[in-house]
This record gives sequence, structure tokens and C-alpha cells, in this order.
Amino acid sequence: MSDLVITEIKNGVQIITINRPAARNAVNYDTAQQLAAAFEALDDNDEVVIGILTGAQGTFCSGMDLKAFAATGQRPYAGDRGFAGLCEKPPRKPLIAAIEGYALAGGFEMALACDMIVAASDARFGLPEVKRGIVPGSGGMLRLPARIPYHIAMEAVLTGEMFSAERAHGYGLVNRLVEPGRALEAAMDLALLVAANGPLAVRTAKSIVTQSRDWRQADMFDLQRPRIAHIFTSADAKEGATAFAEKRKPVWTGK
Repeated sequence: MSDLVITEIKNGVQIITINRPAARNAVNYDTAQQLAAAFEALDDNDEVVIGILTGAQGTFCSGMDLKAFAATGQRPYAGDRGFAGLCEKPPRKPLIAAIEGYALAGGFEMALACDMIVAASDARFGLPEVKRGIVPGSGGMLRLPARIPYHIAMEAVLTGEMFSAERAHGYGLVNRLVEPGRALEAAMDLALLVAANGPLAVRTAKSIVTQSRDWRQADMFDLQRPRIAHIFTSADAKEGATAFAEKRKPVWTGK
């Protein structure tokens, strides 16, 4: 199997690159399996705090490879992880989408499954499924209305039209808007800010933020309490306080 997905690790950050530029980084079955393996490796590697997902040669991802699906009938899903090995089961560690060019259909849904988005100012987003008589079933109809105003999300879903990164940034969907060609560099800058922090705290914080969206206000602190108790008795918590007192950088162990 060729390198449909390329991974590299820099300073506690794992960069995951979809490497099918001739197909605008569309995801076929084999790509989905390699992406799933990359996300599992992200979670399993104690030296990595955060990941970046991007696409090769100026395009993030154009969604499912329809030609491959028509030829083989294989959907680009990976077990219980869903489309691209990501959309139904994102990694436990944070993940940033670094977007150049197009993030369309399943590609946009992959970005929505990430925790932060950095995009080039000329990038384009869209959920064009209705134009093909189908629906965005890998998170587009579920996540997008929770991220931007309801009426704008409905416009995107029901018209299938693309919209600009600048418009997405205006609605708070994009964390950082940068000059074309700088999305990965800017995503790395953001990732390094996260990677400098306590890895146990980072994983726990992501878990609480993602889980608590469904918690009732009356229950939320009772539900949070047992999920964060280990943080305050951890070696990292002690190290963080000691490093502050000694005016030095902490040395994290993730324990």
C-alpha cells in the first residue's frame, strides 16, 4: 500500500498529511485505513500532545473518492471511526485542521471533527451533497449547526453552495485566517502553544469540553468532578506548581 497518508512528529506535534493530490486528496478506502492508523498512533504515542491534519499540495480534502466508490463499492470508512477514520470517533488528543484550497463534503466534515481550524484566506468550504441527491452524513448536519448560527448552517446544508474562509472566520468556525500557503505553518504555531502544556491536562480538558455539551446545567459539576479529580493529584500538577515557584519551564511526564 502506498503512502496515501504521511506522518511526521515535530516538538510533540504529529502532522498527518493526506497524500492524494492528483485526486484533490479525496479519501478512498485505503486512505481511510491509513488515516485511522495515524489517529490511533497519535493517541498511543506518549511523546505527542496534539496533532495537525492537512492535505498535500494546496488542497485539504475534497471528500469521498466517488470514482473509487463507483468502481469498488467500498465506502471510505474505518470500523467504528467512520468516514476517513475520524468523523465518528476523533482522537482523544486535540487535532487542528490546517486548510488550504478546498474542504468539501467529507473533507469539510473532517475539519468539523477537528478541535481547531486554521485556514488560508482563499480556502473554500462546502457541503455539496444535496447537489448529488445525498446528505452530509458524517457530521455535517450534526456538527455544523452547533458551530455557526442555525440559519447559516441550514443555508450551507440545503443549498450545497461553497462559502469562503473569510465568511467562516466571521462566524467563529475558523480560529486563525492566514495568507495562502501559510495554513500549516500557522497551525504549527498554534499546536506548539498547546504542546507546551501538561499533556494529561490537555487530554482531560478536551474530554470535558467535548462531553459536557450534552450535560444538564444541574448535573454538570457533579459529572465533571470525578473526571478531573486525577488532575489535581497528578505528578504534572505538582511539577507545574513547582516550576512556577522556581521560575523555570515545567518538565512534564503526562502522569
